[in-house]
Amino acid sequence: MNTFSRGQKGKLSDLGCPTSFNVSIDVAGPGMAIDISCFGLDSADQLKDDRYMVFYNQLASPGNAVRLDLAGGKAVFAVDLGALPDSISKLVFTAAIDGNGPTMRAIAGGAVKLADAVLFPLSGADYSDEKAVILAEIYRKDGVWRFGAVGQGFNGGLAALLKHFGGSEAGTPAPTPAPAPAPTPAPAKVSLSKVTLEKRGDKISLEKRSPSGFGRIHVNLNWNQSGQQPGNAPPPPVKTGFLQRLTGGAGRAGRGNGGIDLDLGCMYELADGRKGVVQALGNAWGNYDNAPFIKLDADDRTGTATGGENLALNGQQFGQIKRALIFAFIYEGVPNWAATDGVVTVNVPEQPPIEVRLDQGGNQMMCAIAMLENNGGQLQVTKLAEYFAQQGRDSAHALMDRRFGFGMRWVEGSKD
Repeated sequence: MNTFSRGQKGKLSDLGCPTSFNVSIDVAGPGMAIDISCFGLDSADQLKDDRYMVFYNQLASPGNAVRLDLAGGKAVFAVDLGALPDSISKLVFTAAIDGNGPTMRAIAGGAVKLADAVLFPLSGADYSDEKAVILAEIYRKDGVWRFGAVGQGFNGGLAALLKHFGGSEAGTPAPTPAPAPAPTPAPAKVSLSKVTLEKRGDKISLEKRSPSGFGRIHVNLNWNQSGQQPGNAPPPPVKTGFLQRLTGGAGRAGRGNGGIDLDLGCMYELADGRKGVVQALGNAWGNYDNAPFIKLDADDRTGTATGGENLALNGQQFGQIKRALIFAFIYEGVPNWAATDGVVTVNVPEQPPIEVRLDQGGNQMMCAIAMLENNGGQLQVTKLAEYFAQQGRDSAHALMDRRFGFGMRWVEGSKD
């Protein structure tokens, strides 16, 4: 593998890179929320078609020429150059810090990896007070695709990058184009918004953007895995939402080290009346392509995962799902929800990410986080934030089931 430094360039063919490959980006920033994006630009370095901005809120470009996977605590872009239209001459990969606070000089490191051909290391020592970085680019020159390691600091965050490349954000007026004989419909503007359901009972309804359904609905649970209360020294890095926030925290605390192991799961009810549960406990992983059309990622037992716990719902089969109760329980560690600083993020393609924070509760083992319901074809997300502890012979699972009327029978289970 070739190790590139800032400013270094090379032809993909000379690097042994095919036209279909992965670009993996990992930026480590303790306590930082970092948005990783790809901008598909024209020959004038402008984002003329907002559909070619691929980021947490738009996970694929037309024709799947660029697809983003945020699993595992890093961003992986699957790139198919052959599927790009002639109007796209450059793919620019960026990282932007979300919110106030740290700047790029605070990143602990990271790298951009182009297939098995190029490694471009990243260091906070290369930056100062920038809030964003243009990391790398894949561009076409004289009909030949090339890779460039950029590493250029940039003032402003993701919205500033969007403006810099000539894109338009939803809600921002755009200049009216000159009349044309046969104008083509303008693509939808990019939405950088994030929706946080603040109070118990808050809800939001999403309409389908495609006749085929909602696409892949991704649910992530992330938390402060050390279990230390705020104010204890040293404060642990706190990881927040998954789809839109990539952090380089220390990962899950190891077993026996006082860390908290949260498990994500859901109770479901299908349109035909079938009910069940998807969770690591009892190895009930579910199924994405067949009923219940809900799949849980394999539970990490190594203590090294930084991407939290993840569920996927098949939005193309959303008509088969009546409701899904998203829950979490403390499988290992001291029951203390106040110390977890947990957050669940629901990401639906081409929709604003929805955040639900676990900001209440005490020493209960179980939390009913959110209800996802099929409400006349719309996806309705409601914040629940209700906590349950075992009472006598009634488990927390059973009490939560009874509270929300699923009517299942519960027996003691194990992940081992």
